[in-house]
Amino acid sequence: LNSRRRKTIVQTAPATRVAISEEFGLEPGTVSTGRMINALRELGFDYVTDTNFSADLTIMEEANELLARLKGEREGALPLFTSCCPGWINYVELHRPDLIPHLSTTKSPQQMHGAISKSGPLAKMLAAENDEEPYVVSIMPCTAKKDESVRPGVRGDIDAVLTTRELAKMIRHRNIPFNSLNNDGEYDSPMGESTGAGAIFAASGGVLEAALRTAADALGLKNAPVEYTGVRGVERGVKTVTVEGVGTVAAVSSIGSAIDLLSNDDWKKQYLMIEVM
Repeated sequence: LNSRRRKTIVQTAPATRVAISEEFGLEPGTVSTGRMINALRELGFDYVTDTNFSADLTIMEEANELLARLKGEREGALPLFTSCCPGWINYVELHRPDLIPHLSTTKSPQQMHGAISKSGPLAKMLAAENDEEPYVVSIMPCTAKKDESVRPGVRGDIDAVLTTRELAKMIRHRNIPFNSLNNDGEYDSPMGESTGAGAIFAASGGVLEAALRTAADALGLKNAPVEYTGVRGVERGVKTVTVEGVGTVAAVSSIGSAIDLLSNDDWKKQYLMIEVM
């Protein structure tokens, strides 16, 4: 950031705009999106973008992958497991490799955003200006995202991953008065734009709910609900909902709950898609 040798692009996960508030003593639950954006600009980032942008892309791909597997047009087993949580992916690879065919092939929003930042239209424009690819940083609520960024196959999409707490330390180190900043900062377009599907992505059950909306629309189910409240909530365990014309899906909170669910083979017959977070 100090050298200004390369243009910098930062993306922020949806949970960070609330978690950052508590780091500076604000009331828990306070949404500080604008303050965080202004702080990132004060730190020297050239472009401030929203991970929700790529969450929308992830949802569209994951929903279409589900439909393609249902129709037998795409390889992979059912039920489809979400693939956006690196902790869950690591668990499957290490302890349940038999589940790998069930995993979605879709990149997580962090990695999809990084790939677009590195090779999309914005990256090409920046390369034309200074002949170097941008330096891409992500602000994430989970330390497992650091490991995800260096996984084989996606290494290089993201140059650095910072947790919310690490971002707060940087802000303090630069003596930026976070609480005094205006809460009016805005993300750069177009990678700061998103829909409601991207916004609920970070909530437990949000990936599944957003995928159901997209799948129902693709199937032309005109009477399908927009909200699937049955999969919402942070309590540990398994939440299910049945969508008429599609089937039953499950949202699983915690790896421990996933282990309980997978202790027998009933899940293979009961569900079409399972989210694990």
